[in-house]
Amino acid sequence: MNSQKDQVVSTIKNELNGSSDLVVQQLDAKEKKCEFYYISSICNKKKIHDDILTPFFEVEDMRSYKDYLLSLSGMREFKQDDNPVDLLIRGSMIISIEEMLLTMEIKEFVNKNIPETTIETTIQGPQTGFSEDLETNLNILRHRYHQPTLVIEDDKVGKKTQLIINIIYDNKEVNWDVLKEFKEKLKNIDKDVVQSAGQLSRLISGKKSILFPTVVISERPDRIAYNLSKGKVIVLMEGTRFALILPSVFYDFMSSMDDLYQAKGISRFLLFLRYFGLAVALLLPAIYVGITAFNPELFRVQLALSIAGSRAAVPYPAYIEVLFMLIMMELLTEASIRLPKAIGPTATTVGGLILGQAATEAGLVSNIMIIIVSAVAISNFVIPINEMGFAMRVAKYFFLAMATFTGLIGMIVALIGLIYYLVSLNSFGQPYLGVFLKENMKK
Repeated sequence: MNSQKDQVVSTIKNELNGSSDLVVQQLDAKEKKCEFYYISSICNKKKIHDDILTPFFEVEDMRSYKDYLLSLSGMREFKQDDNPVDLLIRGSMIISIEEMLLTMEIKEFVNKNIPETTIETTIQGPQTGFSEDLETNLNILRHRYHQPTLVIEDDKVGKKTQLIINIIYDNKEVNWDVLKEFKEKLKNIDKDVVQSAGQLSRLISGKKSILFPTVVISERPDRIAYNLSKGKVIVLMEGTRFALILPSVFYDFMSSMDDLYQAKGISRFLLFLRYFGLAVALLLPAIYVGITAFNPELFRVQLALSIAGSRAAVPYPAYIEVLFMLIMMELLTEASIRLPKAIGPTATTVGGLILGQAATEAGLVSNIMIIIVSAVAISNFVIPINEMGFAMRVAKYFFLAMATFTGLIGMIVALIGLIYYLVSLNSFGQPYLGVFLKENMKK
């Protein structure tokens, strides 16, 4: 029995040694000795304290304590074919007492104060997201990713705030170069106050990533579990419900968890739709200005006459018309975010309708301009990750500026420049536009 006991203890310490939530607790009182093993993030610590620890100091001898433990509901002797690591990661605790090994399921699933996902919504996927409590987040993640190779390391960020962060990765799958680079960047952070995942993301991103994000910020436990299985490093931060996923390439910002839950053909179609929406949001205003101001002959005659008739009452060039409407749309979008939730959607919807109709009737913008701005706004919202959506909202103005001065040729030059810029980016050593489609598209 002792050889089995030593083997179990050795297995636990070797396979789970890197996890900060592994608890190895030794109790010693007079002639009584006992040792406990459990994972704190998924076990009911109050139950452990009340039912296991406190009675240890209350009973007189070990025989009485063993009899008490065996009387507890769910307590049983450890079997020869039991996997100790699997028991621990599924919410059981192992008790080593003299020559005996006992195990008892003492799992706790935290289901209170867990908000639903509000940023990354899915139709068929899980609806709960992370919370702002770090221990609750670890509990959620442990229940979704049952692997003994899951490692959780603790660290702190911010010289004054000293917020705790958890660095989480699968010891078997992780890219060690990425992990090493992240830890080096974490040590070099020289900020007094760091309070959010977005701020931490900016601090660890490269200098080139001024506009486009290189770290996915997610609130979805299922996305986190999926990326852990792909060897990525996850960072959870105290006081925020968002996690960082690194490295993150361009494709990661365009993928949704619904791609895994839908049929293969549907997910391909939705992915194509997102890229099409991306192209519309980025290029449509510049194409409109370039063709209207420089190359109207590219339109069919009927369409060219229709656009010219629509713009007959507009007193200024097409680029000013486009810029005016795009800025008003940006203001409406920002207002919908800042206003109270009770009145935000109503105020911005009514404001947009009134603004568009009044501007058209007053001759400030053409009817077709209203259609273009609406198409751009809708297309921008199909991008699943907000950081990429914000980047595209800004990038379209560079295309608009180039089209304003040099027409479609300038827009093409700007597109080539954007691709060149994206190719030069990397996320913790991984090419931003590298060969990622084959690996990521396999479902």
